[in-house]
Amino acid sequence: MNPVNILLVDDQPAKLLSYEVILEELEENLIKAQSAREAFEHLLRTEIAVILVDVCMPEQDGFELVSMIRQHPRYQNTPIIFVSAVMLAEPDRLRGYAVGAVDYVSVPIVPEVLRAKVRVFADLYRKTRELERLNADLEARVHQRTAELEASAIQLRQLNEELEQRIDQRTREREEALAQLFEAQKLDTIGHLTGGVAHDFNNLLMAVLGSLSLLKKRLPADERSERLVTNAIQAAERGTALTQRLLAFARRQELKPQAVDFLRLFENIEDLLAKAVGPRVEIRKCIPADLAPLLVDSNQLELALLNLFVNARDALESGGAVTVAAAAEEARPTGLAGGNYIKISVSDDGEGMDEATVLRAAEPFFTTKGIGKGTGLGLSMVHGLAAQSGGSIQISSTRGKGTTVSLWLPVAESFTRAQAADVPTAAEPVKPVSRSLAILVVDDDALVRTGTVAMLEDLGHLPREASSASQALEFFAGGQECDLVITDHAMPGMTGAELARHLRAAFPNLPVILASGYVELAEDQGLGRLLRMTKPFTQEQLQAAMDEALRDKVAAA
Repeated sequence: MNPVNILLVDDQPAKLLSYEVILEELEENLIKAQSAREAFEHLLRTEIAVILVDVCMPEQDGFELVSMIRQHPRYQNTPIIFVSAVMLAEPDRLRGYAVGAVDYVSVPIVPEVLRAKVRVFADLYRKTRELERLNADLEARVHQRTAELEASAIQLRQLNEELEQRIDQRTREREEALAQLFEAQKLDTIGHLTGGVAHDFNNLLMAVLGSLSLLKKRLPADERSERLVTNAIQAAERGTALTQRLLAFARRQELKPQAVDFLRLFENIEDLLAKAVGPRVEIRKCIPADLAPLLVDSNQLELALLNLFVNARDALESGGAVTVAAAAEEARPTGLAGGNYIKISVSDDGEGMDEATVLRAAEPFFTTKGIGKGTGLGLSMVHGLAAQSGGSIQISSTRGKGTTVSLWLPVAESFTRAQAADVPTAAEPVKPVSRSLAILVVDDDALVRTGTVAMLEDLGHLPREASSASQALEFFAGGQECDLVITDHAMPGMTGAELARHLRAAFPNLPVILASGYVELAEDQGLGRLLRMTKPFTQEQLQAAMDEALRDKVAAA
């Protein structure tokens, strides 16, 4: 327990000594003053817990001293005990209490009473100071805790804001993913529909072109009639080109990927592209000579470039420049498989497209050109070629600044080495068939079957017909023979590929030609190098396929 300071004020030294003797048992700090001036000096220098004041002093009585002490802010609540050697009347006592005394002790002093009263006020002082310290500590802890809570609240607000931002970001990412999925599903649905339509349309064109070609041979020497038939054939051939674009978009065209030197390919068709865009459009190229070869169908890539240049020309109504660039790119769009890719970009400085138009640019039949000025299949075809070749396409455009279409195509690394071993050292020329052949034509479409039979008859052969694969198998089960089978692929029940596999197992040396409106033959059909024709085919293409099939038969024999 820390001792407190007790001030003893009396003008008589003997009385001060007696107070000191009585109070020394309390083990407190006793400070003595013999006058009011000396008492004030101690009060100003030291923190006093209890004051004992004599009532009767010569210079200044106790009442006046106590009144002056109470005017000091520090001692307005300090306990003051009057010590009086004479009996005081009640008015004097009331006066003492009025100026600020808290108690009276009469002389002669009873030591136990004085000690008890001083001890009570000293302990009260200590407890009051302890309470003040505890209150100060409590206020400091409350302040610290409040500051911690405010910091926690700020941190919580920041975490909430970050969480909201992350939720917004994830929501946007999810919406973008759903939009991409919806777009992919929509394009896939359109692709299936387009492929089916193109297949049926190719069958119709097959019948139209075959019949027109045969009719042109039989027409009398009439210039007008020949012109009309030629016009009809050209229109049908334009329809064939249209279906090829549809199949490219639907990813059902037959591709023949090979190692392609892009610089050489572009230089070979540069004159054609210049004629397509016209003299008012400048062609610029930035293609390095050491560019790695591409793994792509060269014919389809040429057609894709032609489509992109024609689109650029249409965007440059007042003339301008088209720039084609190629470079190896490490950064590539998401979704591409691992490996090396070449980025081919075709850019123009034309009018450009807004964001909504860019999003729909690759959709089939979507075009911003006027009626009769575009089919809306150019970019769709390019998109299909890129996807079917294992690559990707990106379209970036700004209104008033131009458009850039970028193709990512795989590098032909292992492909060229693997293909090199399969290339024959020398190919014998194909000898045309010089005798009549017994040929079985299998097709579920009567129009196509009739047209094919007519072309074969015109070539001097003996065709037979079957409307399904099962009917063709019945033909052979009946003991009949033929030199060649030409079969459609997409047929109900059994496909042409399945029929070819059955025939190869039963008649290994029997040539089979598979005709199809679009590519749908899986690589694991076990058919090896089965000869194939793409519908619609001409009589010349049919003759060439037959010659090739019979040459393979002779080589196998």
